[in-house]
Amino acid sequence: MTANTNPQYVLAIDQGTTGSTALIINENMQVLGRANYEFTQHFPQLGWVEHDLEELLSSVHKAIQGAIAQAQIKAEEIKAIGITNQRETIALWDRASHTPLHRAIVWQCRRTSQYCQELKQAGHEARVRELTGLCLDPYFSGTKMNWLLEKVEGARDRAEAGELAFGTMDSYLLWKLTNGMVHATDISNASRTLLMDLKSGAWSDELLELFNIPRSSLPEIRSNSEVYGYTQNFASLPDGIPIAGMAGDQQAALFGQACFNKGEAKCTYGTGAFLLMNTGNAPIYSQHGLLSTVAWKLGNQTTYALEGSAFIAGAAVQWLRDGLGLVNSAPEIEKLALEVEDNGGVYFVPALTGLGAPHWNAEARGLICGLTRGSNKGHIARATLEGIAHQNDDILTAMTADLGAKLQVLKVDGGASANQLLMQIQADLLGCEIIRPTMLETTALGSGIMAGLAVGIWTDLSEVSARWSIAARFTRQATESQINDRRRAWQEAVRKTAQ
Repeated sequence: MTANTNPQYVLAIDQGTTGSTALIINENMQVLGRANYEFTQHFPQLGWVEHDLEELLSSVHKAIQGAIAQAQIKAEEIKAIGITNQRETIALWDRASHTPLHRAIVWQCRRTSQYCQELKQAGHEARVRELTGLCLDPYFSGTKMNWLLEKVEGARDRAEAGELAFGTMDSYLLWKLTNGMVHATDISNASRTLLMDLKSGAWSDELLELFNIPRSSLPEIRSNSEVYGYTQNFASLPDGIPIAGMAGDQQAALFGQACFNKGEAKCTYGTGAFLLMNTGNAPIYSQHGLLSTVAWKLGNQTTYALEGSAFIAGAAVQWLRDGLGLVNSAPEIEKLALEVEDNGGVYFVPALTGLGAPHWNAEARGLICGLTRGSNKGHIARATLEGIAHQNDDILTAMTADLGAKLQVLKVDGGASANQLLMQIQADLLGCEIIRPTMLETTALGSGIMAGLAVGIWTDLSEVSARWSIAARFTRQATESQINDRRRAWQEAVRKTAQ
């Protein structure tokens, strides 16, 4: 398909944790326009994280307008819209007025830690893992839904009466784009709620009863590439554009990285770091603290993945910038870290919101250790990058143990994958080749490709793979002995976070 006779444009909306991004992509998978707008993070209590949904929606509008302007196209020329999103963040709104009843509760929020502990003590964790592939952790949406129903005055009665709607950000944006005509979610987002049966791909009556969530408040579960509805009365866009692709951000990135075959894996470096591996058409249940999740569903075929998540990655750099003032902008951390030859014995475990896979310690707290009078800003900057990479090394070690096979290649994307030093540190630790594609924003690209497939812009996955290109490769430069020493010091630091 050529670009000059009949241009085919896809709008990809990436609704993230700290901002919303919009891309205009043509049929050659080239980005013609891009815009990003950040929004405020709200921290009403220690460990609580919220988003104002009106401000979030405003950032989406601005991003769409900015991307269209930069691409120099008309909004009427957009053939399809793809949505990808921060996954476990949950919204609750009034079906009639479309008004949110509360700020969105963000995936990072730990307010349901005690509730999760009570469910574990009551003996529910094994059954929840069996049904969902997930663990009982505040990270996931189901416990947040329960909190909203219990804590927002009148919410439970109104939800049971069918007056209220729950949705992750894909579902919320679909509702807004269609002016309330469609209340649906895709299967990848649904698989992150603690409420969906992983094998059937449907809401589980047993889990709905456990978390006390009325079915009438939940969206319909759909595949990842189909026409869900059409734009209606959405300020940034004309009516009638099909919304045709949706996926949680990490599944969208796996798709955008063209990891279509079993055993292929990627890591996205965003606010957190997320490793996913395609496990084919059957879920693998981890014995090492990883999650089993839906990767995507195309037609009637569901593909599964193993996942390990580090809650804090890029957010650690933001903390150095905003909390400590060590850098003025995130890209400066690489230059600062290169001012020293090594970490000088300094280790930073960025457990600022607990530890994810494979540790799953919600009460762990961040730790900087090994400081001496000789330590400086460069050592802390380097320890931050190493901490991000060490978390991923822990996850991949667990992942390869589950699979019984060593990973040969890891594809990387997300903003921090542009950091050359971080990628080299990661390659040293993992001992496998790191491949960085030409297109780093594979999260948005993945949802855009899903939408384009649904409306016929691309014919099949082989055409998508043929357009995927490599920008850089990284291989191990450190010795095995050096890596083992670093790992031992890191593991000792991790143990201290729980003390």
